[in-house]
Amino acid sequence: MSRLALHWQILIGMIAGTLLGVGLNLGASTRSISLQADLPAGVQSVSIEDTADQTTIQYVDKAGDSVQRIVNPLAKGDSTFRTIDELAKTDAVAADLYHSYGQSTAKKWGGWFKKLGGLFLRMLQMVAVPLIITSLLTGILGLGGADGVGRMFRRTILYYLATSMLAITTGLVVVNIVRPGLTGNAIAANRVEAKEAASLGEILFQQLEAMIPSNPIGALVEPNFLSIIAFTIAFGLFTLSVGGATGQRVENAAKAGFDVMMAMTTAIIKLAPAGVFFLIAYVTATQGAGVFKSLGWYVLAVTIALAIHACITLPLILKFVAKQSPIAFAKAMTPALLTAFSSASSNGTLPLTMSSVENRAGISNETGSFVLPLGATINMDGTALYEAIAVLFIAQLHYGQNLPLTQQIIVAITALLASVGAAGIPHAGLVMMVIILQAVGLPVEMQGIILAVDRVLDMARTSVNVWSDSCGCAVVERLENGK
Repeated sequence: MSRLALHWQILIGMIAGTLLGVGLNLGASTRSISLQADLPAGVQSVSIEDTADQTTIQYVDKAGDSVQRIVNPLAKGDSTFRTIDELAKTDAVAADLYHSYGQSTAKKWGGWFKKLGGLFLRMLQMVAVPLIITSLLTGILGLGGADGVGRMFRRTILYYLATSMLAITTGLVVVNIVRPGLTGNAIAANRVEAKEAASLGEILFQQLEAMIPSNPIGALVEPNFLSIIAFTIAFGLFTLSVGGATGQRVENAAKAGFDVMMAMTTAIIKLAPAGVFFLIAYVTATQGAGVFKSLGWYVLAVTIALAIHACITLPLILKFVAKQSPIAFAKAMTPALLTAFSSASSNGTLPLTMSSVENRAGISNETGSFVLPLGATINMDGTALYEAIAVLFIAQLHYGQNLPLTQQIIVAITALLASVGAAGIPHAGLVMMVIILQAVGLPVEMQGIILAVDRVLDMARTSVNVWSDSCGCAVVERLENGK
């Protein structure tokens, strides 16, 4: 298998993981137990029914009271929880009983697959920060001066804004045609705890603050990628202004560090087929089919819109702006795209994206090291598209009709700005959605409707995010060379 090209190895790993996960989900996702002996202290009896779609845990405590807990990704209530982790925060006894006695074979194996795949992600995360610093610094020092950096920055930001707006527009058109919230039997609104969200202006100002880290070392530890990128660009620019022997020493050190980090990254990338195998097996083994039956039209709308943006819009930009063959470029980026899909992490995939762009697609280090770290932080075509569809889907369920055009324009503008402002925020997608829902007066708690399928759709939109960043490298490279 080692003789095969890396993208074929990853594809084989993904197919094998999918087959294993689906097989486990279909054949080993049900378990039923009832015990009255050999139980933890304080528990008299327990009965657990675990299926692909729902888990029911019923036990009698030491006081003789019967307690029932239900875990269902499509429901929410006083005794119903969306995940076992959520249940553990309220009833640790029920969660422990489930893990000890009631977990189905598919979910048990899925948990181990997640841990093993997580090791691969940790290795990618391990090299991400030093690789960003050394590659970005090397790229800036190779541009020759502040004018070169400023020109590339302007072109990169213009590309990101344009493609994000095209993605949002595509999402709005598709959701107005498919009308997932008005088609078939619409699901009932599942309530979640309302989250307090800052205003869009406050979110954007937080990102401005993040660009001026009070402690650059602390930004490395967190890590806060926007702070790291901003400080590294500033350090590179002042290195250019100092110049002379000092500038040469910094440039030599950056190049040496970059060479070492690329060697380490290349070694880790060889493990990508195994990492992808475990990550995709985890998702397919634990994700039941019930969520897709209830949210089928919504999933279809998101999938169609993402496919249009990834397979039509971005390839056209590649063809006519970057003067690149979309098929050849996609083939070169296959390792990064498949890893992004299985891991659902743009930042985690960044080392592999940078390696693919430079070593397989032929983009210069100066361009790739500048455009990609910035794109992984602020360019979220797939996420912005997804949020626009999600908000209109929720509006269709809530009102029983589409939002008027003026409200949809507000959704588009807010999604565009929030996709930039969400850079350094944990769970950026959910926070962004809260902002957009508030902007058009929709109940914040209704975001719980779509959480059941968020993981799978997150995989797809992350791939689109990485694909857009990669295409941006080709576009900026072409514009730079064609000054």
